[in-house]
Amino acid sequence: MNSNENKNDVELVQKLNKKITEVKSEIAKVIVGQDEIIDQLIIALMSKGHCLLVGVPGLAKTLLIKTLAEVMDLKFSRIQFTPDLMPSDITGTEVLEEDQLSKKRNFRFIAGPVFANMILADEINRTPPKTQAALLEAMQEHKVTAAGITHQLPEPFFVLATQNPIEQEGTYPLPEAQLDRFMFNLWLDYPSYEEEIKVVQTTTSGHNVKLNKVVSAEEILVFQDLIRRVPVADNVIQFAVKVANMTRPVNGSSPDFIKQWITWGAGPRASQYMILSAKSRAVIQGRFTPNIDDVKAAMLPVLRHRIITNFSAEAEGISAVDVIKKLAEVANKLI
Repeated sequence: MNSNENKNDVELVQKLNKKITEVKSEIAKVIVGQDEIIDQLIIALMSKGHCLLVGVPGLAKTLLIKTLAEVMDLKFSRIQFTPDLMPSDITGTEVLEEDQLSKKRNFRFIAGPVFANMILADEINRTPPKTQAALLEAMQEHKVTAAGITHQLPEPFFVLATQNPIEQEGTYPLPEAQLDRFMFNLWLDYPSYEEEIKVVQTTTSGHNVKLNKVVSAEEILVFQDLIRRVPVADNVIQFAVKVANMTRPVNGSSPDFIKQWITWGAGPRASQYMILSAKSRAVIQGRFTPNIDDVKAAMLPVLRHRIITNFSAEAEGISAVDVIKKLAEVANKLI
């Protein structure tokens, strides 16, 4: 990288840091609390990743994503997943039209709701695997094929899928291979007592908030490219790979509790996403290169849905989160 490019990137890091501060300030006009979730959503967006959000109904998941899209001047689309939803209901369909003058008939593609910048896939586990796969393919390829013709999805393209942790009846859980497509698995908690008071005060009054558009789609694409160019020290990459390696019970050097409680560990995508998350977190905070603390901050959301506990863990009441917390303690000794 020459000195001019380096100088431009330094200016971009400073610009991104300023823009994200403004974005959070605008979101705070509507959303009370949830600072950590907002940070992680922004990190995933800047890393070109997608998120799986788990939380009970009524925690403002839709409002949060809609607000983020509005502040970032992105086209927002919400898809409510139901058992009768078909793949074409998401991707779009071909319709036969007749020209009024020539009377000639031809097919025209009508784009589905997936043709937006920010997609909220509400209760993705309520729809059959065939329809889930249509969305997951679009997430991976950033394009849709209908009648042999490929249609490119708009950029940036960010999917946030939600799942309800309570009602499991009549659901189609996502297989592990499909869960792996999501960069983060985020759990939305209840607001604190003080936050809930503020939520009730603002939502039960006639108070209307005007949101300012802070970032454009074009700027986000520039920032996403910047994240890829951020240099990372070898020891930071080695730390991320060691953590991912330790989750695998087949690895001889894995801790005993991993062999005791884990059936399957995280694949290489976990290492990649931990580093991408570390890069984004560093740049958003105005730093030019990530450190090991940035990787550690990504461990829980990246690994939570990538490690599979066994019967022994379930019998002892050990969850994936418990394993990751114990793993973090072991990882501290690697530094």
